[in-house]
Amino acid sequence: MVHLKSERELELVRASADLVSRTLGEVARCIAPGVTTLELDDIAEQFVRDNGAEPAFKGYVANGLPPFPATLCVSVNDAVVHGIPDRYCLREGDLVSIDCGVRLNGFYGDSAYTFAVGEASDEDARLCRITFEALNLGMAAAQDSARVGDIGHIVQRHCEAAGYGVVRELVGHGIGRKLHEDPQVPNVGRPGRGRRIRCGATICIEPMVNRGTSHVTTDEDGWTIRTADGTPSAHYEHMVAITLDQPEILTTFAYIEEVVEQPPYWLGNVTHD
Repeated sequence: MVHLKSERELELVRASADLVSRTLGEVARCIAPGVTTLELDDIAEQFVRDNGAEPAFKGYVANGLPPFPATLCVSVNDAVVHGIPDRYCLREGDLVSIDCGVRLNGFYGDSAYTFAVGEASDEDARLCRITFEALNLGMAAAQDSARVGDIGHIVQRHCEAAGYGVVRELVGHGIGRKLHEDPQVPNVGRPGRGRRIRCGATICIEPMVNRGTSHVTTDEDGWTIRTADGTPSAHYEHMVAITLDQPEILTTFAYIEEVVEQPPYWLGNVTHD
């Protein structure tokens, strides 16, 4: 069942969304060659707890797996999502997806951003740009009474037209008092199909896009998802509230923009190459 938020609940969701956005901004300050993914995780956890919240991912249990051991999912290069922070040192040219979740005053926030460590290759920069554009297109489609297939279709069409593989096995989701609520929000779909979304719903839209195949594999840790062909992957995620007017984007990348020089794909001009 999709839980439609009251205005009071929506205010609490906004606060969680702002905190998770600020946490990503704090992590962005520290992304550089030689920094370990575990160091990034420590920075995020301290920031979340200092702001009166709890890490949403730490201790999370799914599908009988061991509890997730970290505050961040840190996924480097061919890791799509759910990478476990460790002593890996970031290197010049790496792509690193940082996914963060928080729980504040009983409500969850969730957002993700893919960073280039130093200078990205032209191919990786294009992958990030197309994925970011797909996120914006998907959010624009998140209108009252739209269906999740409308969102998935526009994300899929944009990414596949660029020659990329859109991950099928992983989806966006509703969010609120639980980290993962109904409805599921796939990144592929057909217009007019799937669950209808209504004013008051809060959802996470999160394209996960591979430079090569759409197929993925799972590491022995049970959590880390990788591209099946070893090509890099990009992942962006925003929380969105469905309103009677335009969708309200609850999370923001503005705190990241204060730290990271805007790459070309931040210019906001959707291209269809």
